[in-house]
Parts: sequence; structure tokens; C-alpha cells
Amino acid sequence: MLKKPEPQKHKAFRFTTEELSGAVGNFGTVLPILLGVAIVSDVNAGYIFLFLSLAYIVTGLYYKLPMPVEPMKAIGAIVIAENLSHEQIAASGIILGVLFLLLGYLKGLNFLQKNIPQSVIRGIQLGLALVLVKSSIGFIIWDLIIALICIGVIVLFFLLNKYRKLPNIGSLVVIAFGIVYGIIRNGLPEAEFIGAPFLILPSLQDFYTSGWRLALPQAPLTLTNAILAISLLFLDTFQKNIAPDKLSKSTGIMNLIATPFGGFPMCHGAGGLAAHYRFGARTGGANIIGGLILLPVALWFAGPDFILLIPSGVFGALLIFVAFELGKHAFKTSSYTVTVIIAVLAFFTNFAIAFIVGLALHFLMKRMKKTKASL
Repeated sequence: MLKKPEPQKHKAFRFTTEELSGAVGNFGTVLPILLGVAIVSDVNAGYIFLFLSLAYIVTGLYYKLPMPVEPMKAIGAIVIAENLSHEQIAASGIILGVLFLLLGYLKGLNFLQKNIPQSVIRGIQLGLALVLVKSSIGFIIWDLIIALICIGVIVLFFLLNKYRKLPNIGSLVVIAFGIVYGIIRNGLPEAEFIGAPFLILPSLQDFYTSGWRLALPQAPLTLTNAILAISLLFLDTFQKNIAPDKLSKSTGIMNLIATPFGGFPMCHGAGGLAAHYRFGARTGGANIIGGLILLPVALWFAGPDFILLIPSGVFGALLIFVAFELGKHAFKTSSYTVTVIIAVLAFFTNFAIAFIVGLALHFLMKRMKKTKASL
């Protein structure tokens, strides 16, 4: 009697062209945020890319899957808009690192999932998109022709991806174009090896400011998109049940190790997993490849001279693209009223106020509906 064939086991690591393609599949949304932060603030981009590359490699080895590692987009958007310091960035990463590490160990994800309304999260997303559009205009007006060319390239690759199923690498092409253009215009700067990371010690004021302006608006996005949504997506794509608490712990650990030494706050992300998977990544090998691509950039080519080499119009075009990625899902909401009010408040005041007002408005409207229904 013939034995029933066993189901094919998932390979932990592959190093193929498909994994290479998948490895860079999410760079298009990762790099614009980090480059934008590097150009407007006093952070050292070398340390940001160093810890990002190490996080890619370690998470690939640990999860044995194409686990995305991304900058926290709410923090990135606010830093770009408000030009915050590296001490404030580090403080936000430490706050969120402690928060998600504790949530993971205390198994608090279910409670938060039930009590943070979708309309509030969508409002924060839409507000971030508006802030990024405003920031991008500041870059575009200084270099309009280059920006229009880059926007055209991004749109072209988007259409080729949609209708011809070709890889959507428009942002990577635009970054490459910006580097080549900058070298032709200004010459090739000398490569410089970054020094050893140093400990950043935020003040109590930095923790207060970052908790209010950065950590509070970022936390619900990380909880939903980078933990709960990606857990579900791994089940859909790989039939792998990765517990949200496990993802929360790895998010906390990444930030507590990286941000006190100059790294940028990081998380996982459902959009990042979709991008990696769509372009061929199936194993942890994609993460290792991606990390090894970013490592030499971190060590030799992420100094200020290289960052400033890229024309401002390139950053403007890239931030428009990131704003679209953030905002396109914002109207999948349970309440347009709450979502739009939060977005407007976030744009004209700050995200913390918008988040609190949005929560209060959601529960007020919910209570009014119950009262009306009982009459």
C-alpha cells in the first residue's frame, strides 16, 4: 500500500533571485521615510541604516520567514514635519519599546484590539498622509523639474505593476536617479566609515514631548497594522500562526536595543509583508539578503554628504508616494465623521490631541446611537 505523501515543509532559508526581488520589495516605502528624516533632522543616517540592516537579518534568522522591518511611519512623518531632535526620536523608541515588550509579556493585545476603534486609526492614517503631502511640497518647490520627473517615473512603474504585473520599483529607480544626478552635479563624495554607536540620553522633557507628540499617535498604528494585521496576513499567506504577543515582544526588543544608540523606531508591518511576498520572498533568506544590502550603505555611504547629494525634488516625489500609501486605506472606515475630524485636527494641531478627541467623539456617538435606539 502506497504511503500518503507528506505535506511539503516550509524551507527556512532560500537565497535565490526570487528572494532577492522580495527582499527589496518593501524598500520603496522604507527608504523615503528614513531619507526624509535624515535630511531634516540631526540624526546620523548611518546608525539608522545600521540597526535597520541588523534588525532585518536577526528577524529573518528568528522567524525564518520574510518578516518586514519598517520605520514607524507616524513618527517619521511628524519628525519630517516638525524637525525633531535625535534625543526626542530616541525617547519615543524607548517609550514604545517598553510599552510593546510589556504588552507582549502581559498578553494585553486582545484588550487593546477591542477598545481602539477602527475609525480612530484610519483618522490617524489620513492625518499622516496630509502632513506628508505638506512636507513634500516644501521639498518640491525647491526643485520642481526634478520632482515632476520623479513623480512621473513613480506613476509609470505603478501603472506597469498594475497592468503588466512588473515589479513596482519606481521609488528605487528614483533614488538611484537622484544619486547619479547628484554625483554628476556635485561629484562623488568620499566614503566615510561610521564610528561606533554612542548612547543617547534623552532628558525628562524629551520623554514628555516624545510621549505626547510621537509615541501616542504611533502606538495604535503599530498595534493594528504592525502586530494584529500582520499576524492575520501570515496566516493567510504562509498558514503560519504567529501570535500577536510574539510580534509585540520583538517590536519592543528592536526598539529598546536600537533607538538608544541612534537607530530609528521600528516595527513590522502588514503592507511590508504584502510587498515582500508579492515580489517573491518566501523565507527568512529574503531578510538576510535585504540586511546585507543595507549594511554597506550604513557603514560607508550614509554620511551627510551622501544624503545631501540627492536633490530635494527626489525627496518631495518620494514623500508624495508614501503619503498615498498611507492614505489609500483611510476611507475603509466605520465612521467618516470621526476619521475626517481626526485627520483635520492632526493636520492643524497635533496627533495626540486628534487621537484623544477622536476617541471621545467615537464613544460619544456610540452612546448617542444606543440612547436613540432605546427610545
